[in-house]
Amino acid sequence: MDQSPTPQQPLAPPVGRYSRSDDRTTDRRLRIAGVVFGVLLVGLIAWLGTSYLLRETKLNGTVPTFQPVSDSELQLQLSVRKSEGTSGVCTVRTQGVDGAVVGQSDFQIPAEGTTYDKVVTLRTTSRGSTAELLGCTPNK
Repeated sequence: MDQSPTPQQPLAPPVGRYSRSDDRTTDRRLRIAGVVFGVLLVGLIAWLGTSYLLRETKLNGTVPTFQPVSDSELQLQLSVRKSEGTSGVCTVRTQGVDGAVVGQSDFQIPAEGTTYDKVVTLRTTSRGSTAELLGCTPNK
């Protein structure tokens, strides 16, 4: 009898212990779950974006330019896009150089037309250095 050493084969784990045969099935299920989750996430983002873009605002205003006229007045251009027949109020404020609010006023927006573009005067307690539109609210 030959007692020569035989090359040892690597030890294999017991059959079924680590479920090697199910790895492909598990990977496939994870990929499918990932794809489904990704599609749902993209759909949610698309829905939220579309609803945000399509939401109709009744009054949308800006203050493109302003100019201090004196220590007690500030002239500003008030531009408002709106739905036909919608009237409302836009609130504008101004601040001094130190950041304190030196003037705030509500300006009436008439119902006629789809745009309102007018130079208005804002009274101040001292010289204003900014003009900020706080918001526009439609009348009920």
